[in-house]
This record gives sequence, C-alpha cells and structure tokens, in this order.
Amino acid sequence: MTGLTWRASWRIARRDLHPGVRGLRLLFLCLFLGVATLAAIGSLTSAITQELRDRGRVILGGDIEIAMTQREAGFGDKQAFRQLGALSETIRTRAMAQREGQGQGQEGGDAPPAVLTELKGVDAAYPLYGALTLHDRAYRPLDPDHILIGEALAERLVVRRGDRLRYGVASFTIAAIIADEPDRLGEGFTLGPVAIVSMDGLRRTGLIQPGSLYSSKYRIRLYPRYDAATVRADWEKARANEGWTFKDRDRAAPGADRFIERMGQFLSLIGLAALVIAGIGVSNGVASYLAAKRGGIATLKVLGATSTDIARIYRLQVGAVALLGIGAGLIVGAALPPLVVALAGDVLPVSPGFRLYPAPLLTSAAYGLLIAFLFTFPPLAKARTQPAAAIFRGAVESRTGLDRYSLTAMGVAGALLVALALGTAREPLFSAAVLGAVAAVLLLLLGLGLAVSRLARRLPRPRRPLLRLALANLHRPGAQTAALIVALGLALTLFVTLAGIETSLNAEIRSVVPKKAPAQIVLDIPAPDQPRFRRIVARQAPEAQLNIVPVLRGTITAFGKQRVADLKDLPEGAWFLRGERGVTYSATLPEGSDLVAGAWWAKDYSGPPLVSLDAEAAKILNIGVGDTLTVSILGREIEARIASLRKVNWDTMGFNYVLVFSPATLQSAPHSVAATITMDARHNIPMTRALLAAFPGVSVIAVGEVIDQVGAILTQMSRAILVAASVAILAGIAVLVGAIAASRQARSYDGVILKTLGATRAQLLGAQALEYGLLAAILALVALALGSAAAWFVIVQLFDFGWAPDWPIVLATLAGGALLTLGIGLAGSIPLLSVRPASALRQV
Repeated sequence: MTGLTWRASWRIARRDLHPGVRGLRLLFLCLFLGVATLAAIGSLTSAITQELRDRGRVILGGDIEIAMTQREAGFGDKQAFRQLGALSETIRTRAMAQREGQGQGQEGGDAPPAVLTELKGVDAAYPLYGALTLHDRAYRPLDPDHILIGEALAERLVVRRGDRLRYGVASFTIAAIIADEPDRLGEGFTLGPVAIVSMDGLRRTGLIQPGSLYSSKYRIRLYPRYDAATVRADWEKARANEGWTFKDRDRAAPGADRFIERMGQFLSLIGLAALVIAGIGVSNGVASYLAAKRGGIATLKVLGATSTDIARIYRLQVGAVALLGIGAGLIVGAALPPLVVALAGDVLPVSPGFRLYPAPLLTSAAYGLLIAFLFTFPPLAKARTQPAAAIFRGAVESRTGLDRYSLTAMGVAGALLVALALGTAREPLFSAAVLGAVAAVLLLLLGLGLAVSRLARRLPRPRRPLLRLALANLHRPGAQTAALIVALGLALTLFVTLAGIETSLNAEIRSVVPKKAPAQIVLDIPAPDQPRFRRIVARQAPEAQLNIVPVLRGTITAFGKQRVADLKDLPEGAWFLRGERGVTYSATLPEGSDLVAGAWWAKDYSGPPLVSLDAEAAKILNIGVGDTLTVSILGREIEARIASLRKVNWDTMGFNYVLVFSPATLQSAPHSVAATITMDARHNIPMTRALLAAFPGVSVIAVGEVIDQVGAILTQMSRAILVAASVAILAGIAVLVGAIAASRQARSYDGVILKTLGATRAQLLGAQALEYGLLAAILALVALALGSAAAWFVIVQLFDFGWAPDWPIVLATLAGGALLTLGIGLAGSIPLLSVRPASALRQV
C-alpha cells in the first residue's frame, strides 16, 4: 500500500492540530523559555563585547597604549612613540581631594574632610579620540591652577564650579564638572571619583615623587601605514624586559572583556541546563498529547496508515508547534537586551544600542531544535512502532522499549548537542564539566525514580486505605513516578543551589571581611617619615594597631627557564602574570601568611636575591623552592631564587603580596611605604585630618567604602545568577506539570473508578498529597546534597570565595520549595477530580 504524501500528511496534521493545539502548550512554553533565555544572554554578551570593540579607540584613548608604573618614559622612548603617530601622555595616581573654604550659598556641613580620588594629569593633545564632555562649557586644555571634577566628587565634597580644592601642596579652582570621560572604562577599576588637571598642574601637587605609586600612560594615534596589533606585538617583544604593559584598540578593556565573556558563558550554560531540563517537560507534554490522541492513532492504523504515515503526521504537528516556540523565543531573546541595558543603568561597562546578532540567535535556535528532536522522539517513536491493539491497551499496559533506529537518531542528536555546546564554548573543559554534571544529576534522579517504583511494588500493603492508595500510585500501570521524581528533584535541587549561593555571597561580605578588615589603608607614606607617622597615629588612636610595609610594583618576566613573553596563552589562574603587581620586602614572615615550604631568610641576610612566593601561584606555574623567578622592577630585571612558599590569607583585607623579597634586594630602590590602621571607626575622620595635615601627599582609603563596593559587585553577580537560574526553576516546574499531564488519562480513569466505589474528592486529593509527600521526603536529602554540591562548585571553584552557607536559610528554602512544588502538583490534580465518569469511560 502506498503511504500518504507530505501534502496529505500536513492536511491531516493541520486539521487534527487546530482543535487540539492546547495539548501542546507545554511543548511551546518549554522551548520558548529555554530559547529566549539563551538568545537573550547570547545577544547581550555579543552586544557588550561588540560595543567594546567598536569603541576601542575611544575607550583606550588611542590605537595603542603603553603603560608603566612608578616612572615615566625617557626622552628617547617618547621620540620613538612620536614616530608612530600622534602622542598623548597622561599620569594617573590616587590622591586625596580637600575642600578649601565654602562656596557661595553652600553649607558643606556634612561633607567629609577629604575624599580619595583618581587624579589624572593630561597633556594638551588629550583626548586623541572621543571628546571630554563637560557641563555648561566645552573642553579646552587646562591652566595649571584649574581642575575638572566628576559629578560624584562634587556631590561628596558639596562643591561646584568656582570653588577651590587642594591636592597635595597645590590649590585648584574647579573649572567645570565632568559629564563624560571618554577613556573612563579603559582606565580600569577605581576606588574613587575622577579629577583631571594638566600635566603642569599635577606636578604642582608634589605627589609625583620617586617611589610614589602612579601610572604613566602613552596613547598613540597611529599613522595609517601602521597596524595596531602588529605594532603592539613588535613592542611587546622588543621591550619584554622593561615591565611595560601594552594594549591596542581591539582589546581596549581586557578585564571587562574577560568578565563579560566568562559571565556570559556561565549564564549561557545555566540557560542550556534549563533548556535540557525543560526538554524532559517537552517529552512529558508530547507523551500526554499523544496519549489523548491514542484513539485517533489506533484508528488510522486500523484503516491502513503505515508507521511512516503516523510518524510524519505527528512530527509535522510537533514540529510546527516547536518552531513556533523557538521562533517566539528568538524574537523575545533578541528584543530583551535593550530592556536589560536600560534596567541595569551604570552596572554594565557600556550601553550598547539595539542590533541583531545572528550568531547567538542561530546557536539558540540550533539548541532548541536539537532539544525538541531529542526529547520528542521517544513518544513519537512509540506512536509510530506500537501496533493498534497495544495502543488501545495503553491506559493499562505500558511499553517502554525503543527500536534501534530511534535510539540511533537520539544518539546522533545528543552528540550534536554536546558538540554544539563545546564548539561554541570559550572554555570547553568547563562546559563539558557543567553538561556532564547536569546529565549525571538527571540520570541519578531517573535511577532513583525507577528504584522507588520497584521498592513500592515490593513493600507490604499498608492497612490505611489512603496510604495504600498513595503507595499503589507509585507503581501502577502508567505511573509517572520516575518523571515526578526527576521534576521534584530538579526543582528542589535548584532551590537549594540558589539558597547556598546567595547566603555564601552574603557571608563573604557580612561575616568574613568586616571581622578581619582594618579601618584604613594609607598609601604613599615617605619611607624616611615612618617614625613621625607612627607618632601621629598613636596620638589620634592610642589603641590602634599598625602594619607598615614597603610598596613597589613589578612584572614577572620569567619563571624557571620559561619567559612569560614566549607563552602563547597564560596558565589557567595565572592572573599575577598580567602586567605589573605589587611587590614588597620583609625581614620576617608578613602578617596574614603561613609558611608551607622552605625557610625564611635570616633578618640580617644580605646575599643574592631571594623571594618568597604564594604557594597557589607556585602550583599554577609548576615551580617550587630552589627554582628561579625573574621580576622587572623600575625597568630592571632581578633574578631571584625561591626560598620559601607561603599560604596567603587573601580575605584579611590587609597587605597580601604574591612576591616578598629579601630586604637587601630592594631596600635601595626608590619606594614609599603603606600602612593599615586597625582602630575604632570613630577615629576615622580625626585620623584622616591629622595625616593629611602632616603628609599632604598620602592617600587614605576607608576600607568600609571598599567593602561596600565589593558588596555591590557581589550583589549584582548574585542577581544575575538568580535571574538566569530562575529560568531553570521554571523549567523544573514545567517538567512537573508535564509529568502530571502525562499521567492525566490514567489518573482520570482511576479517579472515576474510585469515585464510583464511594471515594470522595477529599480522599482522592489526600491520597495524591500523600504520594507527593512521600516523594518529597525521599528527595529532600538527595536535593540537599546535590544542591549544596552545585552551590559549592559555583562559590569555591568559579568565584574563589569561602564556602559559608546559612544552613537554616538553606533548609527553610528547601522546605518552602517542597511546599511550592507540592502545591503545584496538587493544583494540577484538582481538575481531574471533576471529570465525569461517562466522559472518562468513553476515552478508554
């Protein structure tokens, strides 16, 4: 017999689908949620990274940037820079802004005595790209006694145009308030608002001294004949030993690039996990839909329809609804980024406009199609391969086997899904680990579901009717026990995961940091004036504890026999190899460190250079005691032998250094010292006033304000994770709804028979409540273990924070999640109690 043509199959599918499309709403919803999440995350990540690249010249302030710390480029180097193109020079340092007098009509009573700022000196050529935008006037090169300040600084010091500020030993008149600084993002993380003066004005302050902590940057607008990437690579190779850092317009803000890419990948994996979870809901929804079509499928087969005809008809139906769900998800996902940008405000590094990005949309569509194919294939295969008699007996007899063709097709789809996830990932190993963990959790829950069903079948029957009925529901024909356990387990696991992440992030700020943090950090103290500094601190706060350390900057240029410049990619976790880092020297083991290998040098050691290295850094670089480490400090390379390894306690908020040298190595180099002051908070303002009066060039950092900034960043991260994971929770709920829908006909039939025998609605609902309660009780410990493990991985392995969940909150969240999911399950069962016996029996 000749089978139906595609046109005839579509005609039947369309006519059958029109009145029954409501049965495939779960398929539409699951695919819509998953694809929309992936498309939105991918589009937002692409929009931000593309905006960073499009605005690379403006963000960087040139086509190429050459930076160095604690020194300026020599005359010969500047001449070489000018041969490449137009040159702009800036110097940036942290400095305290002090208000002089009061402006007209301003009280200023609540203004602090001084505010830590980022003071930047610019030359007449600044900016090479973009425009420095001011309120009320156009920008022009500054006079030596004029200053531009940011809006945040004006608000904190309660000043306006025409008022005067003091930096170091110099006074400035506020010429205007900055509206937009073109290279703000390229400057990186700052601890305070910005202020801009001319280069001559900066030198008037007396802040730029030998040993002071400042950064010199040289931006070049290249002549057309030069390529930025080539120039950067040539200069990096030629000056690999100088300790200079280089950027070009294509990677103007590498830190922001890395953060956005990694956060985007992490959130995308959460979205993909949600889509995979939703796939189970898709499978249950399609199974429920086909169960409702059981009579029509059997009739078609009796009338001569082939297995191919059946498969084609219902694949067309499922495919049409799946395409609608995927298409709607793509439209919403593409439209969401502008809304996210508007809601995020200044949280994002840039504010990209609306643009369609084909790559993430195509990737999201491919994920949706593969998930739809993979999870709708089993119920469609059963409809295709089962004979008519078996279909008619489906309400009381379940066949679970799949033919070899179906298993092969599903295997290919699964392999393509994994290949797509790994092929589009920035870190394939990390992506593979996440996908493997999701698959392992699903298999574990599925195995637990099968085990519970078998155990329920073997247990003796309880005497109490409701409990006996609840237990029988776990193993009767057509029971969806495995699907229910997967659904409930996923939902409860996600609730525990979110609670563990949220409470650990809160504890990182609320509990760990404040207990160990000093009140103030003071930078740029002249090294010869340490005794005077100690006297002032003791006078203002006699009980204060001081920790004073020398401060220099250096770049690791080689470890062992490996030159850093020759590495194609930095080792994973080797953040300390990127540019210059703080270095110090000490005769004794520094506070906040524990010696784990080797020995500390004698206090009077004066031999060849020795260095103590952070143990974690040594592990990453695969070096140890006795190996050599080469560091460029102030343009001079120093090769030192590793004398010891230390465990550095980074959460102390004190001075923690990856590299600590023997004193004789660096004592003669020009440098300043820094101090932490641990004291009662009531001494902060008097201490700041006294220190600035004695040392106009020092910078005083209020640690509480730093903690607030870090807390704000962690809160933003937590919210982003919460939003993305909420989609996974919705997917888990969709799986639960799908499991209930898949068992709808069997439960309707059972309910009708029981009501005919005298059971009340309350008794039927009570039996289902007991059934779901038994499953929730079984899953509670499993979900607690799985969710805690997932949260631990995110907190410890991804964010490198301490694992400190609030267990009462986690357990309360687990209990609340259990009640919520049970409520959803019971709510889905209520309509089944209203089914009329005649209507239900006609469907059997």
